[in-house]
Amino acid sequence: MNRREALGSLAWAGAAFGSQGQADGMIYRQFGRTGEKISAIGLGGYHIGMPEDANEGIRIVRSAIERGMTFMDNCWDYHDGESERRMGTALRDGYRERSFLMTKFDGRTRESTARQIDESLKRLQTDRVDLMQYHENIRMEDPDLFFAPDGPAEALLAARKAGKIRYIGFTGHKDPVVHLRMLEVAAANGFHFDACQMPLNVMDAHFRSFAAQVLPRLVEQGIAVLGMKPLADGSALKPGKVTAIECLHYALNLPTSVVITGCESMERLDQAFEAARTFRPMSGAQVAALLAKTRHDAMTGKYEAFKTTARFDGTAQNLHWME
Repeated sequence: MNRREALGSLAWAGAAFGSQGQADGMIYRQFGRTGEKISAIGLGGYHIGMPEDANEGIRIVRSAIERGMTFMDNCWDYHDGESERRMGTALRDGYRERSFLMTKFDGRTRESTARQIDESLKRLQTDRVDLMQYHENIRMEDPDLFFAPDGPAEALLAARKAGKIRYIGFTGHKDPVVHLRMLEVAAANGFHFDACQMPLNVMDAHFRSFAAQVLPRLVEQGIAVLGMKPLADGSALKPGKVTAIECLHYALNLPTSVVITGCESMERLDQAFEAARTFRPMSGAQVAALLAKTRHDAMTGKYEAFKTTARFDGTAQNLHWME
């Protein structure tokens, strides 16, 4: 079996990963081995901070929840905290109880991690988030920093004990090797992550592939798979070979717990729900045919700049976030 066939088989084996259709066509899936169920498509937190009018971001969040999307993504650093502030406002009046709330932190010490957790809780106007994630696991030393004495792991375990967070995960967009190292270091420390976030798209399948290298390990260990950048930050569409719906269907067809997509407008939110409504499990042949369209363009990583450039590395550009 060659690499493309292996990816196709993995996708087919994981399709409809515990899926169940609900209102407005949304699908719900298991969140790893926790017993939780979340929407198979989640709302990207960065993009709700993009509209000039804060009320538009709030409207997008509330509309998403009203239509059945439960997974809410965010991060301590998005738009200098504005994304969290908007989401916190949107989650008032009963919306918080209808959502699975995730945010991320950039700290690389126990002190900075604890401080950022508390700042996120304040902006999100809640006393607890469902999932807190170690943001930008993009350097080979990041796993070691996570488990170091007086490091983030200690702050997270203390926060979980205090009831501030429920589950713990990590994210990264640079290289699957760094994710694999995090899993190895976690095993050496007797630590089990509840979730892992990474790029999963039709370009990733061909270049420095998280789907090929990391995804099988996560499934094997019962770690919830959080797919991000399903359109490769929009770049997957530039060669004109695939559509946005095809990109979302590909990511949904992998054994993901959730596919997080950016929705800076109601039109983009409608697109996300249309993808959920029209999704059907794809055969290995269908996956291979789709990936064949993107193979040539994907081979150099040109359309995944988050892997090949520092443009998306917020922590590298703001080293004080990690202190």
